[in-house]
Amino acid sequence: MTLKIDSHDLARAVQAGVLQPGQDQALLAFLSQQSPARASFQLAHVAYYFGAMLIIGAMGWLLTEAWMRVGDIALLLVSTAYMLFFVLCGRSLWQRGSPIPGGLLGAVAVSMTPLVVYAAQRVLGLWPMDDVQHNYHDYYAYVHGGWLAMEVATVLVGILMLRLLPFPFIVMPMAMALWFLSMDLAELAYGAALSSDQLRWVSLWTGLVILLGSLWVDGRSRQDFAFWGYLAGLLAFWCSLTLMGSDDHLRKALYCLINLGLIGVAVLLRRPVFMVFGALGVAAYLGDLAYRVFEDSLLFPIIVSLLGLGVIALGVAYQKRRDRLTHSLRQRLPAAWLDFLPALRR
Repeated sequence: MTLKIDSHDLARAVQAGVLQPGQDQALLAFLSQQSPARASFQLAHVAYYFGAMLIIGAMGWLLTEAWMRVGDIALLLVSTAYMLFFVLCGRSLWQRGSPIPGGLLGAVAVSMTPLVVYAAQRVLGLWPMDDVQHNYHDYYAYVHGGWLAMEVATVLVGILMLRLLPFPFIVMPMAMALWFLSMDLAELAYGAALSSDQLRWVSLWTGLVILLGSLWVDGRSRQDFAFWGYLAGLLAFWCSLTLMGSDDHLRKALYCLINLGLIGVAVLLRRPVFMVFGALGVAAYLGDLAYRVFEDSLLFPIIVSLLGLGVIALGVAYQKRRDRLTHSLRQRLPAAWLDFLPALRR
């Protein structure tokens, strides 16, 4: 397990009597000298995640029609065999002290659940939709109530996989399945195809629920299971919010305020992912404002460049004052919040 330690943590160790005054700075200097080795290790992480995403893409979004023509029984046997293969390989790597590639293969197995369920439904004669209009390729592209079994199964398999391989990235395919499930349930309840605007609203509220669930999970375990939930929730929430374009100046200002709120959450939770989405939203609002003010003006690219520099400056200022800002914000929160949410005490 990799520990993330900063000067604030070492200062607290001195206050608690674990380290003697001056030892914290010596230890920090020593850890800073280890950056070259750590960088190469992080490069290996990138390779692990990139390889896992390639497999997920190959087994999900990129399946060709040839796979659909091999026959339902053959598709079920092959997909199940692949799934078990990834589980066994992941478990073996995990037990041999390689939790990252092992956990990623567990996530790959979870991502294959929709294909296994799809094939099983067809073999058992339980496939609820017309083959001509909907097949497995459409699962990632269209909203339809017939996908419910695939989505519920993905969440359940993900829960089981987390017990076998407690790796945070497994949360990601589960969160995506919950996102799909919310839209398909909304269409089923509505009784007809939802409009694009209705889908955005469903996606927005689902993203908010995922964010709140991730906040509750954050800090309650030694591993960071909340990060991927935050990312999935922000993708659903922020993208839907951004796509709700409007010419109403009040709604645009509200959009900017929400993104400023995300920046505040980033400071409060020490989660840069909120800062990224919030900064993008604020930059988009300011860019739109600048375009309307300086439309067809030579100053427009200069103003946008200045906005970009301002965002960078904001990031630098935040990095320098992160601990102080976080501490100041948390002091203003009710004590009950700090007791209920471990994420606010990290």
